[in-house]
Amino acid sequence: MLPLMLNGVEVIDTFAEAFGMSAARVVVTAESARWAMEAARAATGYAASVIGCDAEAGLEKELTPAETPDGRPGVSLLFFAFSRDALQKALVNRVAQCVLTCPTTACFNGLPIDPTRSIRIGGNLRFFGDGWQISKLLDGKRYWRVPVMDGEFLCEDVFGTAKGVAGGNILILADTRASGLKAAEDAVDAARAVPGVILPFPGGVVRSGSKVGSKYKKLRASTNDAYCPSLRGAVKSELPDGVNAVYELVIDGLDLAAVERATWEAMLAATRVPGVKRITAGNYGGKLGPFHIRLRALIEGT
Repeated sequence: MLPLMLNGVEVIDTFAEAFGMSAARVVVTAESARWAMEAARAATGYAASVIGCDAEAGLEKELTPAETPDGRPGVSLLFFAFSRDALQKALVNRVAQCVLTCPTTACFNGLPIDPTRSIRIGGNLRFFGDGWQISKLLDGKRYWRVPVMDGEFLCEDVFGTAKGVAGGNILILADTRASGLKAAEDAVDAARAVPGVILPFPGGVVRSGSKVGSKYKKLRASTNDAYCPSLRGAVKSELPDGVNAVYELVIDGLDLAAVERATWEAMLAATRVPGVKRITAGNYGGKLGPFHIRLRALIEGT
């Protein structure tokens, strides 16, 4: 069988192994785009991987006043956790500490609500009002108005959740750090243009790819030594000659189709950058995650 090629770059015939997670979309608005973005940055901080964080989170897109419930500038944020209970706990804490505290903000649900899969956000935050909070029912939705020092904080009572997909990924192998980072940056921009996805790591890029387990018993994950250029010759390396830098992109989405589309767009963008030598993906032999995003299928399906 002929090797897989994309824009003249070798693509390994493998798959990314992704996992099911509970997901929520949070819409934050403010008096200005500046303050909506400040809330977004704070609320999605320290949310790169559930290996060590309470949730994986990121900015889905900036919203114009025409796209928000209250006609103000806003942002759409996506959050992912292993269960609805964990997702609710993370969101209550993050909205309380990072959105409620941020000047002029309001907070709205961004997904359809199934009562059997909903989580309560405003309904938990209302207690901060110390008895002065007010409930309003508009068009079948309940909102809480909590008095704060610049007016009121408005938050929707109940938020919908979805069965999201997290852990989609690609690895970009390049001749230099500069070319690899350029390819990763272009790939991030392309993937983020797909609705319903986030790339939760800093700037969307991972330099410290991991493998399951460690020589140290207390660690659940450790450095992916097979892709570390400085360990070539000391371990069973996966790096061909001429590769001196590797960057990983991790993609979470509201459904499998969104993650697959974002993976394809990322691959397409990365392979257009001179110096990229190979594209591959990380998996665990298909034993841990039920979603297998096959790179060959993405290329042959276009």
